[in-house]
Amino acid sequence: MKNYTQAIVLAATLTITSIPCLAEVVIVVNPKNAAPQMSSEQASQYFLGKSTSLTPIDQTEGSAIRGEFYKKLADKEASQVKAIWSKLVFTGKGTLPKEVGSSDAVKKAIAADINAIGYIEKSAVDGTVKVVATLP
Repeated sequence: MKNYTQAIVLAATLTITSIPCLAEVVIVVNPKNAAPQMSSEQASQYFLGKSTSLTPIDQTEGSAIRGEFYKKLADKEASQVKAIWSKLVFTGKGTLPKEVGSSDAVKKAIAADINAIGYIEKSAVDGTVKVVATLP
């Protein structure tokens, strides 16, 4: 029984440590937006419902980039962020961010709204977006 338990712990550890990290995640806005470079603390204000001057664009719930983004941005799990937004919506103090399915969809949403802010993989950056922050 002891060897079986050790084998399960070892397998779980190897699985967790072998999950690859995504490439760098960047926070982007429309190139015509006057937003300057910002820190992750400043950017988190938009994605956690504390500021409404920019409209956050979120990637699909459960996606790897979304989980990594919130972990890097605010050291929060997706479930914690969902709870924050649920409370804001329930109390009438916020509206859920628009949710899209990919980095390309984020770029299209940002192109359509000068006040939108989103996140994508750094490798997806092109002339349709302006990077305002890079998350390590």
